[in-house]
Amino acid sequence: MFAAQFRREWLCVARARDEILNPLAFLFLGVLLFAMAFGGDDEALSAYAPGIVWVLVLLANLMSLEILFRRDFEDGTLEQFVLLARPPFVAVLAKVAVQWCVTGFAITALAPLAALMLSMPPEAVPMLMLCLLLGTPALSLLGAVGAALTVGVRKGGVLLALLVLPLYLPVLIFGVSATAAWAGGAAEWAQIYWLAGFTMLALTLSPFAVAAAVKISLEEC
Repeated sequence: MFAAQFRREWLCVARARDEILNPLAFLFLGVLLFAMAFGGDDEALSAYAPGIVWVLVLLANLMSLEILFRRDFEDGTLEQFVLLARPPFVAVLAKVAVQWCVTGFAITALAPLAALMLSMPPEAVPMLMLCLLLGTPALSLLGAVGAALTVGVRKGGVLLALLVLPLYLPVLIFGVSATAAWAGGAAEWAQIYWLAGFTMLALTLSPFAVAAAVKISLEEC
């Protein structure tokens, strides 16, 4: 079931390539605007670079979440998914895995370019990529809960942001602090362990919460 759903999601993404390009375009436009706003002050830009990258990654991930279940909801596939999928959390994991691949993993792979544009020290780039690799799965898993709850709401983007952003704060805090500490020359591994712990907790609980949220949304429509 996981393999079939995973393959189906990739086919859907291949037919709508803007789902891949829009978050990445937003990320690099945001990085470019921040780089221009600091007016060539590389020292100040470098100091704020970890926070800038993480906030833009969070917002780019949020952009892709609103359409995570929308297409399946509109064509009736989501209802069949609830009725026929056994166990339902396996199909949820497949959907979230594809969403993470086209946002979190893609952003992680392109993080060195963003770091270069923001004058981040080269020695901090591997830590930035590690933090993104550990933290972005939690963003996708937690965000999927909000996306499932708001799938039946017209123009639910604002409501989705209100539901999801408080859940993102721990990941944002530990991701920024770990990257900033490494950029400053301090090896802080505690934040890395916290990021890994949040992701493992989200991987354990979020699929069940998403499946329940989808049922609630369908019952209310």
